[in-house]
Parts: sequence; C-alpha cells; structure tokens
Amino acid sequence: MNVPLRLGPAELKLVEQLTAAGARAEAERLAASGLPTRKVESYHYTDLKMLLRSVPDFAEAGAGIAASPLQLEGAWRLPIVNGQPREAAPPPPDVRLGQGEGPALSQRDDVLVRLNRALVPKCLTLTVDGHIHQLLHIDRQTAGPAGHATSAARILVSDGASVTIVETFSGNDAVHLGNHATYVAVGSGASVTHVTIDLSSRRATHFATNEYRLAENARLRTLVIHAGAGLSRTHLFPHFEGSGAYADLTGLNMVGEGQHADITMDASHAVPHTSSKPLFKSVARGRSRAVVQGRLVVARDAQKTDAKLMSQGLMLSDEAEILAKPELEIYADDVVCGHGATCGAIDDEALFYLMSRGVARADAETMLVRAFLAELLDPIENQSLQSALQGVIDHWLAGK
Repeated sequence: MNVPLRLGPAELKLVEQLTAAGARAEAERLAASGLPTRKVESYHYTDLKMLLRSVPDFAEAGAGIAASPLQLEGAWRLPIVNGQPREAAPPPPDVRLGQGEGPALSQRDDVLVRLNRALVPKCLTLTVDGHIHQLLHIDRQTAGPAGHATSAARILVSDGASVTIVETFSGNDAVHLGNHATYVAVGSGASVTHVTIDLSSRRATHFATNEYRLAENARLRTLVIHAGAGLSRTHLFPHFEGSGAYADLTGLNMVGEGQHADITMDASHAVPHTSSKPLFKSVARGRSRAVVQGRLVVARDAQKTDAKLMSQGLMLSDEAEILAKPELEIYADDVVCGHGATCGAIDDEALFYLMSRGVARADAETMLVRAFLAELLDPIENQSLQSALQGVIDHWLAGK
C-alpha cells in the first residue's frame, strides 16, 4: 500500500509557484517526490526537505538597484535585480548582450536544475567574440521584502576568444531564496575565467548551478566562493567534449555559526586527451557545516584523461563539520586519475612560531588561514579582482 507523501510548507509553496508558472508537469513531479532527502545520494549531506523549511513569494518586480557589494575597478557591470536584467552601460566591443528563448541549463535529474528550467523560460545571453581585457561583472541582487528570485544566463565564448566573468549574488537582510543558473560554452582554443561569489545575508538561501561545455583545446578556470547565505549550494557540471580541453575547477566554503554550505561537482570527461584539476577548500568555525562532493566520470572512449580531485578543510572550532565525498567513475583503461582529502585544525607549531615572534594569537591564526587559501587566489591574474576576493576573505575572517 502506497502512503501519500506528506509535503512540507516549502514543497507546497514550490508546487504552487510551478503551477502558477504553467509548469504543471514539474509541479506534479515535485508533489509526487518532494524535495530530496538524505536518501538521495547527491543530497546526502544537504537534506533539502529538512533544511529548506519555507519558500517566500516570488520577488517583486521593479525593485531598486543597490550598490554592488564587490567593487571591481574598471569592470563592465550588468545588474540583475529580482531576476530581471536592468539598464547597463554598453558592453565592451566584441561582447553582445541579448535574450534567448528557453532555459539556460541542459536537462538533468536534479531538483534545483529542474526548478530553474521550469521557472526561467527566457535567459540572458552574452556572446564573446574576441579577447576581452575588461572584467565582465554580472551583479545578481534580490531586493525588497522576502522573495524567491530566479534567473539564468547563457554565455557563449567564441573560438579563440578570452574573457574573465565575475558573478556576485547579494541582497538586503530579508529572508530571500535564490535559484540561479549559468551556462558557459567555451569555444575551441578559447580561455575563460569564471568566478561566482555568494555575498547574500545570513538569512538568505542561495542555490546556483554552473554548467560548462569545453570544446577542443579550451581552457577554463573557475572559482566558487560561499561567504554569505545561511544555506548555500552550488552545482558545477563541467563537460569535456573536445580533445585537449583543460580546466582548473576550484571552490571555497567559508562558514560560521549556523551556516551550511555545499559545493557539488559532477565532471564528465567524454573524449580522449582532456584534463582537470578540481581543488576545493573549506574553512569552518562555530557550529557550522561545509560540504564538498566531487565526482569525476571518465567515459569508455576518454583515454589519456588526466584528472586529480583534492578537497582540503580547516576547522577553527570543535563544533564545526567539514564533509568531503570524492568519487571516481572510470570506464577507460589508460588514464591518470586520483583523489584526496585532508582536514584538520590550525597547525600548533606554526601558530607557536608566529606567536613566539610577537604576533598576537588572533593575528597569527588569520595569517595561517590566509596562507591556506592563497592557492585559490594566486592564479587570478587580474589584480583588481584578486584584491577584491582577498577583501571578501578578510571580511569573513574579521567576523563581519
């Protein structure tokens, strides 16, 4: 005998919103299955049925634009407020801005992806046709009273082009929920740096999905930073579909009292001679939880794949939790693949060394945390961006 599923307030609200948006099939599916629990392997450490207790009404249209929480000198800024693109300065030469029909993300069996596809019928499009030296800043904000904001962007980088794209997610102190998507197609021989930073308030919930398609000899560097929302989860779905494609996939969870941050990656090496170096770090203090899940899938024909996944954690309190789940799924037989994970507290000897030379304990701990994270920032070539990211880290370390 099948017992009807009991839906919680968040699930009921999402079903209502899907129905109002005309996505009846997705509403029926969610009503039948509910939000994922620990029984769903990819959500084992982020039980959405338990963690997502409520969903606000859709965010109001027409809210005002606030100043960006991340100041990037000389960047071209595109504000998106409550899911709606706002007027911006003309984009740099060789960059075209537009709107595309249909969802940004590919179809896959994940509730956050399905919700974004169903609730965002049109997406922002950005086409890059040359070597862009100016930073492109997509500034996604949620404003006004508590609201559910959704948005999607499709970024197409032409063969041989290069660009650095920064996305920030922020809002006021209301209990917002965001579900955002970015699709990046990196053309043959193109080079892309893509940085996404959650700077939402502690009362907010932040969900994001980044999907990447890498053509032949494409180069990709990513950095995800969770530094704001009380509950955050970012998906990374890189797909290597051209020989010679390479990606540095990096991420950082910084969590404090009561926060839960999750970076989940599912990388697919589909053709021979591709490589990736996923590196994820977490710093946790107070009663908090940081999650890193990484999965590398190497297809049967993807010989000569070189992929190494590493997760490193630094716990600043006894109550903190850092959870890592690396996975390798390899069907080819001529590959170099591996994974590793480390987790611990600040090194006592290093701390003693600094304090013995007159450095106060709090300053010494800050210095050691910054050194632990330097590996993520050092490869960022743009000095304005690197300084801004260091400011985000310093702001968190100062407990603000």
